[in-house]
Amino acid sequence: MILLSVAWHSLLSRKKTAILTFISLTISIVVLLSIEHIRLQAKESFNRTISGVDLIVGAPSGQLNLLLYSVFRMGSPANNIKYTSFTMLEKRQLVDWAIPISLGDSHRGFRVIGTNNSYFTYYRYGKKQSLQFEHGSKFSSLFDVVIGADVAKELNYNLGDEIIIAHGIGNTSFTKHEQTAFVVSGILASTGTPVDKSVHVSLGAIEAIHLPPSALKKWLINPEKTPPVPKSITAVMLKLKSKLSTFGLQREINNYPTDRLMAVLPGVAMTELWSLMATVENLLRAIAVLVLISSLFGLTTMLLASMNERQTEIAVLRMLGASPVTLLLLILLEAVILVSLAIIMSIVVLTLALYSLEAWFAAEFGLFLSDDIFTMELMWLISMIFIATLIVPLLPGIAAYKHALHAQLSSH
Repeated sequence: MILLSVAWHSLLSRKKTAILTFISLTISIVVLLSIEHIRLQAKESFNRTISGVDLIVGAPSGQLNLLLYSVFRMGSPANNIKYTSFTMLEKRQLVDWAIPISLGDSHRGFRVIGTNNSYFTYYRYGKKQSLQFEHGSKFSSLFDVVIGADVAKELNYNLGDEIIIAHGIGNTSFTKHEQTAFVVSGILASTGTPVDKSVHVSLGAIEAIHLPPSALKKWLINPEKTPPVPKSITAVMLKLKSKLSTFGLQREINNYPTDRLMAVLPGVAMTELWSLMATVENLLRAIAVLVLISSLFGLTTMLLASMNERQTEIAVLRMLGASPVTLLLLILLEAVILVSLAIIMSIVVLTLALYSLEAWFAAEFGLFLSDDIFTMELMWLISMIFIATLIVPLLPGIAAYKHALHAQLSSH
């Protein structure tokens, strides 16, 4: 305790230099902890873009491609699957629910998703959160449209507005389905997922707008009692009653005789997709480590620069009986005090920032960041910082040790 008190008062005597070093260490540790925490949480958020789906079924095109266009609305499907394949899957006893997905159209750069009301009932994201309506409700008539939060915000749409869907997925399309206008019946609350940038219409409406012009005109004049049944769709999301049946059903789907189907596990596909980002991930971690190392060397520089100023202090301590080892421990203890305070301040700053910005990160970037940073990974990282703290200041500590040892030998 006496040595701790001496180290503390020694730092106070060099207040300005110590404060600047403390600020530098705090910033570097915040950067390092932030990158590591965001990396871990981003990976988890990435995996939570869709939740509760056991299998995604589509045409054979590779599991990454199927995941990208069905979940992230990126890329294009190579082929469709028969609508009868969807009805077959929906009726299977092993299946709890099934959500059909039909792609191929767009509205002013936003993807149009053909589906049914099961989508709004069963689709989950994040921590198994369900879709919520900010305004309006799901489909109640054939040409209703439900839009994501970003679509409503960027295009300034409200309930009752009419929109025209275009063929294709480009920002500019020369083929528009102008014979039929869709009416906004619902606006979804923000989710921070691709749902926010999606325009949802019914499967029957998708089939209707793709009828030949003469057939569509007749149908609009004298609509049938039931909406047109689509011949094909893009993909199906399945939730099974028991996860134990996942691999068995996957194998049956992949060998389905009357249609070319491929079933993938979303978790496995997302792990493969995330592995492609490993280079960027490691680069960010390397930058953060370099920032920390530079700050630790700044701490070493401060301690070395103070050695000449502390000749009187060291002499007094030697007169009081302090051994060379005690002086070495004193230097190391000063470094530990500074880094400990910097770590505590970093944890406080990072926790407050995450707590304040949690909703904003979720809405803007789809990152569901927890403000609880006391994970095993971060605790391990903090322990590594402590170890580095004990190693880096050894240079000034050894210098003080040698000086004291030389003085001791000279006195004899």
